[in-house]
Amino acid sequence: MTPPSQAAPTGDAIVSVRNLSKTYAGGFQALRNINLDIHRGEIFALLGPNGAGKTTLISIICGMANASEGSVTADGHDTVRDYRAARSLIGLVPQELHTDSFETVWATVNFSRGLFGKAPDPAYIEKVLKDLSLWDKKDTKIMALSGGMKRRVLIAKALSHEPKVLFLDEPSAGVDVELRHDMWRMVRKLREAGTTIILTTHYIEEAEDMADRIGVIRKGELILVQDKHTLMRQLGQKQLVLTLQQPVTNLPASLAGWSLALSADGQILTYTFDAQKDDTGIAQLLAALSAEDIHFKDLQSSESSLEDIFVSLVHETKADVAKEKHPEPHTDRRVTA
Repeated sequence: MTPPSQAAPTGDAIVSVRNLSKTYAGGFQALRNINLDIHRGEIFALLGPNGAGKTTLISIICGMANASEGSVTADGHDTVRDYRAARSLIGLVPQELHTDSFETVWATVNFSRGLFGKAPDPAYIEKVLKDLSLWDKKDTKIMALSGGMKRRVLIAKALSHEPKVLFLDEPSAGVDVELRHDMWRMVRKLREAGTTIILTTHYIEEAEDMADRIGVIRKGELILVQDKHTLMRQLGQKQLVLTLQQPVTNLPASLAGWSLALSADGQILTYTFDAQKDDTGIAQLLAALSAEDIHFKDLQSSESSLEDIFVSLVHETKADVAKEKHPEPHTDRRVTA
């Protein structure tokens, strides 16, 4: 795996980030030497704890903030020197619910399309609104919509100018299950049509289900970029859980070389192993247990989820956690490391 800080340009990159750093007044460095290629047509998930730099990175790529060092190109257009061309390729769904409260849904989405110099296309806007279950709200003012409906409007606005690259910054935060399903269904359709999707999320199961590649950012540094399946093979572990027929007080010395954990009551034996390197380990373990007259009555296996891998990659000390000023609630597999 090529280290992120030394990433080489790839021919199919639609977004390229090179040696990007961001330092705010006062000396706080939000990003440190980020190098990243987003491949054309992929779904890329950018994961990281609160304050890791995800939103700062997206803001710079989308031209909403200036980098202290480095450069970004979108489909070959420099986001600073050729801002208009680069920005017209990008759609952004921000975290914050901000839009003109006094406009109707139809008016605000059409206005967003016009901002990017696109000719009116009522049929396309109608399709977007219908895909997001907004068509029956098209004449409703934004102020009268629920939070979930306002989130749908932000997505519609981001898609209004038919971008090649769509950024979704925490798109599922605070939305209902129906919207999440509608949104991910649309994301899959967009990807099938060739749109590149970059998402940040705390809902790790979404990244595990949707993404082709995973990037992990921590304290402003991109610590890993990897194909999702390769990542889970390389860093994931499996566990074999044996329920024993008879409790065991202590494990025999002959089993000392195995990664075994015995429950306090002596009834559950857990074997943790790397599936890539341990093709025959289970059979050997069972034979070794049998030789010691240890027998099991039930057997279950499990493997690391992307959430497990993420937590291990961004693990912070108790002192680090204490410094978090605004931690988010831990619900629905949301991770706030």
